[in-house]
Amino acid sequence: MQRVRLRFAKRGRLRFLSHRDVARSFERAVRRAGVPVAHSHGFNPHPRLSWVGAAPTGTASEAEYVEIGLTAPVDPAALAAALDAALPDGLDILAAAVADGAALADRIEASEWHVELPGVEPDDLRKALDTLLARDTVVVERVTPSGRRQIDVRAAIVQAEVVGEEPGTASPSGAPAPTRPERAGVCAIMSAVVRQTTPAVRPDDVLGALDVVAGLRPPVPAKATRTAQGLLDRRGRLADPLGSDRVTTRA
Repeated sequence: MQRVRLRFAKRGRLRFLSHRDVARSFERAVRRAGVPVAHSHGFNPHPRLSWVGAAPTGTASEAEYVEIGLTAPVDPAALAAALDAALPDGLDILAAAVADGAALADRIEASEWHVELPGVEPDDLRKALDTLLARDTVVVERVTPSGRRQIDVRAAIVQAEVVGEEPGTASPSGAPAPTRPERAGVCAIMSAVVRQTTPAVRPDDVLGALDVVAGLRPPVPAKATRTAQGLLDRRGRLADPLGSDRVTTRA
């Protein structure tokens, strides 16, 4: 009878959850909150939760999306509040909207990532990005359960740059950039808008491409946060996938 779309965040230690773990957390939260969720048919019915572009394990996100099929109409704000209370800390509901118009998957074609590179000088990152963006093709190898795959990282990158480290620095999508955490030493921060290709190009693939073209390799693991998903405009900015729906935003 109704479909509600949610934007949620995956923060802190919960960035290490796999997509399946996130899905299980939402299934439990739906039961605890008493949501009138529709179920699939068959011998083992499942709640009708539809996911789009889940963030890779180990990455944080401020822009994850799920659509819930319901058997009765509900107020999206009340649904968001009930699910937020039932979810573990670190999975936080940010906005809710009654689905209207195009499928959610048709409203997402790219992601924006902010990647912190501890121990890397901003000038070194800038030079490496210039080298990467000057190439037509940069291929990296990824090990998958089905074997090794060659991925053209450059073809998926719409834009990439070094962003300022001061609080309030704007990202290419217009959202505030995450503030650099206090730590000893330098920490360069990269912002990159990447098309969601098949296979998907992940932040670690972009870092691998920087290693290939410029030998840039952070001395400690980088920390990636997805800040936006959506359709690209002519300036490379991302439109909110819930923009044409009736949106209720939570703090």
